[in-house]
Amino acid sequence: MFLRTVRVAVTAGFVGVAALFGAGAETAVAQDLTIGLQGSITSIDPHFHALATNNNVAQHLFDRLIHQDERQRLTPGLATSWSALDETTWELRLRKGVKFHDGSDFDAQDVIATIKRVPWVPNSPSSFTGFVRPIVETVVVDPHTIRFRTSAPAPLLPAMLTSVNIVSRKAVEAPSADFNSGKAAIGTGPFRFVEFVPGDRVVVVRNDAYWGDKPHWAKVTMKLIPNNAARTAALLAGDVQMIEAVPSADMPRLKENPQVAIARITSNRLIYLAFDQSRDQTPFVTDKAGALLPNNPLKDPRVRQAISKAINRQGIVDRVFDGDAIGAGGLLPEGSFGASPRLKPDGLDQEGARKLLAAAGYPNGFALTLHGPNDRYPNDERVLQAIGPMLTRVGIDAKVVTLPWATYASQGSAPTYAYSVMLFGWGSNTGETSDTMRALIATPNRDKGMGASNRGRYSNPKFDLLLDKALGTIDDRAREQLLFEASELALGEHGIVPLYYQVNTWATRKGIVYSARQDEYSLAQFVRPAN
Repeated sequence: MFLRTVRVAVTAGFVGVAALFGAGAETAVAQDLTIGLQGSITSIDPHFHALATNNNVAQHLFDRLIHQDERQRLTPGLATSWSALDETTWELRLRKGVKFHDGSDFDAQDVIATIKRVPWVPNSPSSFTGFVRPIVETVVVDPHTIRFRTSAPAPLLPAMLTSVNIVSRKAVEAPSADFNSGKAAIGTGPFRFVEFVPGDRVVVVRNDAYWGDKPHWAKVTMKLIPNNAARTAALLAGDVQMIEAVPSADMPRLKENPQVAIARITSNRLIYLAFDQSRDQTPFVTDKAGALLPNNPLKDPRVRQAISKAINRQGIVDRVFDGDAIGAGGLLPEGSFGASPRLKPDGLDQEGARKLLAAAGYPNGFALTLHGPNDRYPNDERVLQAIGPMLTRVGIDAKVVTLPWATYASQGSAPTYAYSVMLFGWGSNTGETSDTMRALIATPNRDKGMGASNRGRYSNPKFDLLLDKALGTIDDRAREQLLFEASELALGEHGIVPLYYQVNTWATRKGIVYSARQDEYSLAQFVRPAN
């Protein structure tokens, strides 16, 4: 049974404002919207840097063949349907009558150009190539029907295509600078490019020729406000009408403010600890006198488990997040595809942690440095400052060092791998655990697109085989069982240590509402006037 067809309504987006609120509704609410974003934006080029903040902006300007709704369910985009014809062939029917912002028509040739461009983009710090890697041949049946042939069964290809923004064939070799200037930033999306000021803002205007429901907003400014207090202050002052990543410390007063509405949903983003498991000596683990240890204790799964048991996840949720987070034992929240119900958060067990350290040959513990960002995830620095004393209580003297995200991320990734124990986050692109395992836990292999964000370089051949088998299994039920087994193996060895799932939060000014999204994106096309 290989034939699986998805056919749903071809009109995407929310119902038009005038239809919902009456003929005069659009004039009742201002047509300009300013959103306060938390993270930095490194490029408008939708294929340059696989970064959530970049992807967020790209979804205003560009479309994907397949979209995701607020819970990451697949919905039609530039493709109105997709079908698995056999184990290695997917057929997509393309939407007719779609035009790019420059008035040119969209068809299969633009898809071919996009698939060609993704691996071509030079100097990408985090490539999108993995999302198109399974495709070995593209066949144009007609201008609005295309087939992708894959080297092996690729059950996740439709979900992977939700991360690939379609550009015009004219931009197939356009440099990233041309996108940043606006010259090549020509998509089919609901908004058109106006301005990108690095470190400050992105400005777009409504695309009145959009194929779907038109956004309410004539002009949208995405303002970069990484400081939590400043973001809240901007909302309360009316300088912005919506903010993302509402600071947990400000949540109580914002909830009580009649001029503010809150939207929240459990995130697909896991916050976790990664450990250097590849070097015999690791640079930030020493004895308690400060001398580098001759052997790397983080290579021992008992030490990693001891660190996990020393951490009071519920205490972090309650005291750092005021309840707006969920302790994690797996890779995605319960109910997500591939999330094993048998994986539960490690409970606080200080005595058990000490016993594990002693069994591993460290009865008196050792010292280490925890590294992490101070401007990337909600309360990231506060979380690290909370974990440090928890480790110290079981005999691991922990020092905390936090850095701006741009510096931290580059130093903690290939080829530098500068840290020993590090805090990172990962949001699933597909909404299933295979995406997270492929990036964070699989043995790094550039040719296979594996382990691109495996910063601790955990490696287990048995896990790799299970994941490979899952990624080639079309049958959903069989694939999910393989994902259960693979995640239980890797997390049983504490290849990474899950800490918590974020709760995504937004705050809007009175009169404006937003449907909270599991993928964290703040998309102006889904901000609308309230009833």
